[in-house]
Amino acid sequence: MLKEFKDFIAKGNVMDMAVGIIIGAAFTAIVKSMVGDLINPFIGLFMGGVDFTNMYAVLSGTVAEGASLDAAREAGAAVFAYGAFIMAVINFLIIAFVVFMLVRYVNKVKETTAKEEEVVEEAPAGPSEVDLLTEIRDALKK
Repeated sequence: MLKEFKDFIAKGNVMDMAVGIIIGAAFTAIVKSMVGDLINPFIGLFMGGVDFTNMYAVLSGTVAEGASLDAAREAGAAVFAYGAFIMAVINFLIIAFVVFMLVRYVNKVKETTAKEEEVVEEAPAGPSEVDLLTEIRDALKK
């Protein structure tokens, strides 16, 4: 069983998946920072200073007027945090778009590499064996 496990781990697909998960986790931190630190301020600027992360509705309990979402949760109130959901959707859309662009770029690089290999394969290395034999035959006829 241990040998089978080693064989399974040694396969390229498992290692590729592990690397992908690690890079994905690091990438998520970058995207969260990009959304929180770069995109949200612009969204807030165009929306008149609205901060989605602190948008919520109190379902039960009492919360001071204008309290942040964290303060409302600490007060023990049941809150419907629709702003956090909006931010999660925005994060997802940005991550999906960036991943799409990366996959698109990788596919273009693969296509370019494949075309270059085809050109190299199609380039004749010289006359074929049939061409040489034909030339010899023709020369002998003369």
